[in-house]
Amino acid sequence: MYDERRSHVAKAILAYLLEHPDAQDTLAGIAEWWLPEEEANTQLELVKNALDQLVAQNLVLERHSKDLQTHYRINAQRLQEIEKLVK
Repeated sequence: MYDERRSHVAKAILAYLLEHPDAQDTLAGIAEWWLPEEEANTQLELVKNALDQLVAQNLVLERHSKDLQTHYRINAQRLQEIEKLVK
């Protein structure tokens, strides 16, 4: 059940990034702004695990900023693969 929810959240993140390819944000920003309303109460840990999965698959890139925040954005080189996953 948890893996299914994590995959659902990961797919929602990818869908958002396809619609907003220049978007990048932190974990808190993604949880608040990128997920559909039905996912609004998703726990940060679940969103973090979904992001970790996407980073491990090289679909999402992470960048550590000087303020120690991690920012996430789409891997533009994998757009075609991401489009297939979201559909």
